[in-house]
Amino acid sequence: MDDSQLTRPSLLLRIRNADDVAAWREFAEIYGPLIHGFARKQGLQDADAADLAQEVLYAVAGAIGRLNYDRQLGRFRGWLLTVARSKLSNQYARKKRQPQGSGDSAMHESLQSVPSNSDDEAYWDAEYERRLFEWAAERIRPGFQETTWQAFWLTAVDGKEVKAVSEQLGITVGAAYIAKSRVLARLKEQIQEIGER
Repeated sequence: MDDSQLTRPSLLLRIRNADDVAAWREFAEIYGPLIHGFARKQGLQDADAADLAQEVLYAVAGAIGRLNYDRQLGRFRGWLLTVARSKLSNQYARKKRQPQGSGDSAMHESLQSVPSNSDDEAYWDAEYERRLFEWAAERIRPGFQETTWQAFWLTAVDGKEVKAVSEQLGITVGAAYIAKSRVLARLKEQIQEIGER
């Protein structure tokens, strides 16, 4: 078995080492867009959302050494959402203290409160799953031939019938099923490598 097939330690354990640049890069690739998207959904402009994402990642870097992750107490991404909400609240409070340059009452009202309802949690979880899939797919795609990848994508993601896909790609139905299965298995492995589910 080559090293690429070995499961690495949990990403959450790996980022405790500030010198593990690869782990931090993976962490930022997965969670940075998630935080940014959450901030945009809360009404922040792109630059402010990027600032918020950086603040949250910085807070994680400062806290990860003290964090004793216990899956029974909750998911890591739940804790991360709490951190993001806190930083968002802080950002709104800073803006509230600054003189308002706009007479726009809608903007003023949006700065008055940070929503923290269950819709945020549902959005957060759905976006996390989507981002994790995108990240894993980007990482594993170079390891597959184009026909294999297309068979997987067309059947698993686009939801097309296997028979139609096999005819479209000029492969057997069995080959289409095998392609889908191989890619799904590798996706699952890649996602499990980060450790937090």
